[in-house]
Amino acid sequence: MSIKAEEISALIKQQLEHFDDKLNVDEVGTVTYVGDGIARAHGLNNVLANELVAFSNGSYGIAQNLETNDVGIIILGKFDDIREGDQVKRTGRIMQVPVGDALIGRVVNPLGQPVDGLGEIKTDKSRPIESKAPGVMQRQSVKQPLQTGIKAIDALVPIGRGQRELIIGDRKTGKTSLAIDTILNQKGQNVICIYVAIGQKESTVRSQVETLKRFGAMDYTIVVEAGPSEPAPMLYIAPYAGTAMGEEFMYNGKDVLVIFDDLSKQAVAYRELSLLLRRPPGREAYPGDVFYLHSRLLERSAKLSDALGGGSMTALPFIETQAGDISAYIPTNVISITDGQIFLESDLFFAGTRPAINAGASVSRVGGSAQIPAMKKVAGTLRVDLAAFRELESFAQFGSDLDQATQSRLNRGRRTVEVLKQPLHKPLPVEKQVVILYALTYGFLDTIPVEDVSRYEQELYDNFDHLHEDLLKTIRETGKLPDEKKLQAAIKDFNDGFSTSKN
Repeated sequence: MSIKAEEISALIKQQLEHFDDKLNVDEVGTVTYVGDGIARAHGLNNVLANELVAFSNGSYGIAQNLETNDVGIIILGKFDDIREGDQVKRTGRIMQVPVGDALIGRVVNPLGQPVDGLGEIKTDKSRPIESKAPGVMQRQSVKQPLQTGIKAIDALVPIGRGQRELIIGDRKTGKTSLAIDTILNQKGQNVICIYVAIGQKESTVRSQVETLKRFGAMDYTIVVEAGPSEPAPMLYIAPYAGTAMGEEFMYNGKDVLVIFDDLSKQAVAYRELSLLLRRPPGREAYPGDVFYLHSRLLERSAKLSDALGGGSMTALPFIETQAGDISAYIPTNVISITDGQIFLESDLFFAGTRPAINAGASVSRVGGSAQIPAMKKVAGTLRVDLAAFRELESFAQFGSDLDQATQSRLNRGRRTVEVLKQPLHKPLPVEKQVVILYALTYGFLDTIPVEDVSRYEQELYDNFDHLHEDLLKTIRETGKLPDEKKLQAAIKDFNDGFSTSKN
């Protein structure tokens, strides 16, 4: 069998057509040390800060310390089977997470991988976990309320869409419960919620997810979970990953609520990484850039200008204090970054005032501009009255003969405290909050015994639901108080028919 010359030349031409003369050049280094979620590598001379690098076992890491001899890398995921002498190569990109509608209703880890056993997340969009915060001209002022459904917050320390409001308190004072109730209240409000659990027990996160499912809140919620058994780098990147997921919706003109529970544990994880990377320790052994750790995260939450679609991202960072000390390093840092704080006090919590919000130490720097006009009118003096009552209460313990004005202030204060109490997982629509606060502010509750206030409140709502739906509808749709004569007449009629337990 003879081979023809034409066949040979045709074959050579075909090969030359498909010949690729491009060379793939990978910059590869060698691992010189590994342990505790940290690796050091020699040979990555051109690696960039925060660049993603790939290890030969399939794990990834982020280049953190760029030193003269080697590079300090934090390892994301498994590091048990990485050995000294293994290869590590540059990827030329920074850490990204999957984003988009496909994540809604899912529980994912900080890398965006599902941990809920519901299969793969199908999305082709991703965003870098670190991105620049919107500039001054890209923002607009916060003026639209984000209703939490919690009377004590919506009336005293209102939160607006695009605000950063710190929730601070000791452990076991109801911080996570506030977060879950706020998420439950976003049902039908067209707000996408992202709950980032940092260092929370996996059983706790599981029970929170079950609660959200039970109330149908997982339909608009993403849960990002970095458990205490995860390596420290996962706890460190979790809030950035949650923010990146939220930014996708914000830049598409949607409203987002992102909750960081809690940033104290992220700061501790970052301290651990920094000490392992041999960075110089500062106050409380935290590294010098721990302020920047939180400022660059929280500044990404904003109300965008109309030119950018008018989307918003509201951040509720949590900080855990030790014995109520809000002057410690991390609490003071985050207080200075945020637009106000809600302080939860152990003493109030154990005395049965729940939510245990200390009205004197809590503040919202956005204030009345994040309230509907009706709420602004009924809750105007509430905070001052409550703070004055707390002060009077401590003096009243020592004196029995009090003048009439002091007595009436104390009586009003006790009823205010009772009205602001709220059961778990029962967020209240704003129109009902306005009705009960109107009754309180205008003295309709002054004759009701304190022990009957809770029952009075529930029966008042039922009465309005059945007989005065039009008044509730006016508040809901216009945000303003309805005709005050009608409102006062409705509450007075109810008062006349209300039977106290003493009768």
